[in-house]
Amino acid sequence: MAGFSSVPQFLARLILGIIFIAHGWQKLHTNGMDATKAFFKGLDVPFPEFTAYAVTWLELVGGILLIIGLLLPLVSVLLIIDMIGAIYYVHWDNGFWAGGDKVGWEWPLALIAGLLAVGFSGGLGAADTHLWARRRRRREPVA
Repeated sequence: MAGFSSVPQFLARLILGIIFIAHGWQKLHTNGMDATKAFFKGLDVPFPEFTAYAVTWLELVGGILLIIGLLLPLVSVLLIIDMIGAIYYVHWDNGFWAGGDKVGWEWPLALIAGLLAVGFSGGLGAADTHLWARRRRRREPVA
């Protein structure tokens, strides 16, 4: 049954990865970096130009790494920090509920829950799982 439990973990990583890639792509290409930097500046995000690029590339590359399953704990923590920033700077004043023109902090909070679930679990197709298993095999003494 352990093998079956990794399928939902992989699907969760895949879905979260697609979501973060889409948000990074939106910042980079759909809206454009100039609009993203202006948006961050309007929200009084610290170092808006740097932060706009950092968040954009974190979401793009982080989404890819989630799907691959590489550096899951690190990527998850960084994306959780990203979502905490989104809650604080973008969503907090809109209240809890996601819906309508103003999206509350329910949505980024759900993403945080997903990141916590997949960030520390490994599972099917996770590069981290294979790398750590390989490393453990190297450490085991030969009988």
